[in-house]
Amino acid sequence: MAFPTSRFSLAGKLSLLIGFDMLLLAAVAAAAAALGLPAFTVFVLSLAVAVPVAAWMLHRFWSPVRRLLQAVTDGVRSFQEDDFSVRLVPGRRDELGELVELYNRMGDTLRLERNEIYQRELLLDTLLQGAPMGILLVNELDRVVYGNVAARRLLGVTRRLIGRDLADVAAACPDVMRRALFAEQDALFTVPAGKAEEEETYRVVRRRVQLNTVEHRLIVLERMTPELRRQEVEVWKKVIRVMSHELNNSLAPVSSLLHSARHVAGRADRAHCLEEILGAADERVRYLSEFLEGYAKFARLPRPRKEPVVWQPFFEAVQSVFPFRIAGELPPQTGSFDPGQLQQVLINLLKNAMESGGPAEEVAIAVETTPQATLLHVLDRGKGMDEETMRMALLPFYSSKQSGTGLGLPLCTEILSAHGGGLRIQRRSGGGTVVTCILPAEAKP
Repeated sequence: MAFPTSRFSLAGKLSLLIGFDMLLLAAVAAAAAALGLPAFTVFVLSLAVAVPVAAWMLHRFWSPVRRLLQAVTDGVRSFQEDDFSVRLVPGRRDELGELVELYNRMGDTLRLERNEIYQRELLLDTLLQGAPMGILLVNELDRVVYGNVAARRLLGVTRRLIGRDLADVAAACPDVMRRALFAEQDALFTVPAGKAEEEETYRVVRRRVQLNTVEHRLIVLERMTPELRRQEVEVWKKVIRVMSHELNNSLAPVSSLLHSARHVAGRADRAHCLEEILGAADERVRYLSEFLEGYAKFARLPRPRKEPVVWQPFFEAVQSVFPFRIAGELPPQTGSFDPGQLQQVLINLLKNAMESGGPAEEVAIAVETTPQATLLHVLDRGKGMDEETMRMALLPFYSSKQSGTGLGLPLCTEILSAHGGGLRIQRRSGGGTVVTCILPAEAKP
């Protein structure tokens, strides 16, 4: 800031004060000497006059400086408490005046920046609170530092989320959702339907973020059921077009072959052609039957017949179809499920694991038991799933493979849901995929 040229600096004022006091001291000494007083008396008299005057002038000089410095100190403390409204009255024409001006400028700048940050935070919070997906920010102590309205709704929580432990927040969630929240990788899973509810599909996306040099976890929980239903309608339209195309491709040749058969049926010289015509027609009918049977299996899944199953013989039967290794120990207690249906589930999952592009020896099944459920983890070290594939994986008739029918994973989901369980898909650390079959524990009588 530019001050008028007539300003006095603090050093100049202090020098003027000292000079005036010295002149006063000299004047008193000269007057006392002129009166013929002794030297000691002159000295004492000079001090008696000069010291009080100097003290008074120093007080007059220092009091405004002290008050101003105290005001600056109080103002800076108010900055620490996010109060930028304190301003100092300008008007001094020295270094302290410049300090006042700089302080006021700093307060104005901080106030404007604080308002801009507040407006941005308000806008961001409005967007996050209105987002359809649940958003949680968890610190290194597993405490929730942010949670939006959708997170409370999807987790079934009515109380405030901020400040609560994540384990406490997830305590009322279904077991499959609770495990997905604490997993280290992104996950896609289904929550079994209750008596009056429909099965729900969710996706959990996790990212690690640094806030003020402290690592946090950002957890996004998204309800995929409406989107999957919309996409399912599109898939069914595609299936109808495919089936119509296949039916026309098979029925048109059969109709033509039968028409030709009528022409040659009454001619003895063409009798050998009749067998060829009927053979070709039979081949097309057999292909069409196999094509429709594959889709029909998905629609007429029988209810599971649960029974006690010993794990070792059960897995040996599956290994006779698809070889795999068993990771870890098998539970000593028996499982309770339909062995035929669960074998079909594991064969589908093992087939996908074998075709994932990873080493065959890395394909494994691990069994984990908890008080709430039995978990069968099918592991591979293949190329894994990208975001789009993981999002679409449970849709009927969706397949990332050129020759796939898209019925494998949806059929597995249907079987496990009929058992009261579900299916969870996650990326593996180090590459590959883990697909988890969740079988609920049997209720104790």
